[in-house]
Amino acid sequence: MQHLQILWPDSIDIREVSPRDGLQAEPQILPTEQKVELIKKLGQAGLRRIEAASFVHPKWLPQMADAEEVMRQIPRSANIRYSVLVPNLAGLERALGTKPDEITVFVSASETHNRKNVNRSIEESVEGFKTIVSRSHVSGVEVSAVIVTAFGCPYEGAVPVSRILDLIDQFQGMGIRQVTLGDTVGTANPRQVYHTIKTIYNRFPDIMLGLHFHDNRGTALANMLAAISAGATYFDTALGGIGGSPFSPGAGGNLATEDLVYILEESGISTRVELSSLIATGDLLEQWIGHELPSRVHRARGRMVPVSGERQE
Repeated sequence: MQHLQILWPDSIDIREVSPRDGLQAEPQILPTEQKVELIKKLGQAGLRRIEAASFVHPKWLPQMADAEEVMRQIPRSANIRYSVLVPNLAGLERALGTKPDEITVFVSASETHNRKNVNRSIEESVEGFKTIVSRSHVSGVEVSAVIVTAFGCPYEGAVPVSRILDLIDQFQGMGIRQVTLGDTVGTANPRQVYHTIKTIYNRFPDIMLGLHFHDNRGTALANMLAAISAGATYFDTALGGIGGSPFSPGAGGNLATEDLVYILEESGISTRVELSSLIATGDLLEQWIGHELPSRVHRARGRMVPVSGERQE
């Protein structure tokens, strides 16, 4: 039996995606002022990378119809990096007018999913990124990419790692330095995650690799730990575990920020995020969206024992 020697990192980095990936899946459309307040409180909790909005056409994603106004109203800080998602050149033009710190593009690893998601082939999507990257760089804005359905597709099933490697190779060729792998419908398992990340690092040792896990099957935390054991130190998470793509059948909530912060801080790995502030912000979010958050740590209130130190029976 092979035994893994895990070299635990001193810290990890988080990109908080609840204002975009989280809210886009909610039937309740929050008013602009609540979105801005959510983003403000996430920054106050210590999150330094926040995905603030999506510039998908409001016809397809009415939850993000006020993206320009949200970006104009959020408090800017030199310590916080705000990213926005763009699907095409029209979305890019809207986004650049709001002065984001980062543009994120996305493509599926599955041909079928990409056509159903954006009505394009993978090749057409990647070709379109070239203009997005060049225009963004001229404006002084970095571009990152997300590979959707990287660990499995609801239409095609398993996705070969070779397809991920090919996409990363194309991204790096056009000047994209950071790539995030999305487990869009929560099918990944820890062994698969470990193998995929190790394979990527062997081919691209200097890549800035992120992981975006969904928790449909309760595997997001296990997959996160497998990713760390393979050398990953950057994760997308969402407050309360909300989220999911409305265009991906079976997509569930994201890895909850509170759950990740709790397990890593308890393990001596710094996230630089204040758990009590996350939980308080989660209470507000519950009121706004009108239902309980999936996060286990939020429900447990972040404590193993009461403040008094007396254990509950």
